[in-house]
Amino acid sequence: MTMHDHVDGTNQVPARPSRNAYIAWVFVGVIAVAAALFLNAHWGHVLGLLVWLPLLACPLMHFFMHGKHHHSSRRRSGDDPRP
Repeated sequence: MTMHDHVDGTNQVPARPSRNAYIAWVFVGVIAVAAALFLNAHWGHVLGLLVWLPLLACPLMHFFMHGKHHHSSRRRSGDDPRP
C-alpha cells in the first residue's frame, strides 16, 4: 500500500485547495489581526457603543422581521383568507 492509497483502494492524489482558497484564508487572517488591533486600541469606545445596542435592536428587528410579511400585497390580490 502506497502513501496515496485511499480506503477504497484507488491510487488518486487528493486535490489541492485552489489559489482562491489560500487567498481567502489569508484575507480572513489579516481581517482578524486588524480587528484585534482595533479593539485593543479602541476598547473604551466599543464598550461605550454597546450601551446603545439594546435600543437599536428593537427597531432593527421590527424593520427586518416584519418587512417579510408583505401585508399590503396579500390584501390586494385577494389571497388572504381572513376577512
